[in-house]
Amino acid sequence: MDGPVYACPAITLIAQVLGPFEAALFIDGGASASDIGLLRQHQITTVLNRAVNLDINHVQAHRATAEVRASGYGDIRINKVGIIDGEGSPGAMVLDACHILDGALRQTIPKREIYPFPDGGNVLASCRSGRRRSVSPVASLLHKQPPHFYQTLDHALAAIGERRELAPDDRFETPKSMLYDAIRRASDWIELIEARKQRHS
Repeated sequence: MDGPVYACPAITLIAQVLGPFEAALFIDGGASASDIGLLRQHQITTVLNRAVNLDINHVQAHRATAEVRASGYGDIRINKVGIIDGEGSPGAMVLDACHILDGALRQTIPKREIYPFPDGGNVLASCRSGRRRSVSPVASLLHKQPPHFYQTLDHALAAIGERRELAPDDRFETPKSMLYDAIRRASDWIELIEARKQRHS
């Protein structure tokens, strides 16, 4: 059963000075990811969309027709690993999102005309409410990555809940139990991957 839903900020700064470009990381409740003015205000250049039932398209609309939808690049880079807010998404999709989020903080862009993006910029993790699906990779990242090491995943989740100004009885599903279990498994997998990399370095 879903719990009560309370209002929370449309967009929230979660962490700063992440990755080689010292990016800031935000979480929103869905609408902000399509607000180009707000994204520019916060110097957000990349969005990680975690909702399978939400599409975000910044490609110019004049490139589309009735039969052929717009494709190409837009003002904002969009990465999507859409999952369900509940049962049904493989745990590997949480691990994928953790790696994509980390990659978004580190990616360097070729200096070519077909890549009209600068290196760096801030990153937004987005879903429909900013309580569960977007929280999962952010908590995993903050649990693992300096300078924001949290001793446990629960500490990272608690910190995100405070910054998102979630009511205490709104946090018991931040995230839902099946997503929480998936985050823990992804965290274990990340440790195994990193240990293997260390052994072969």
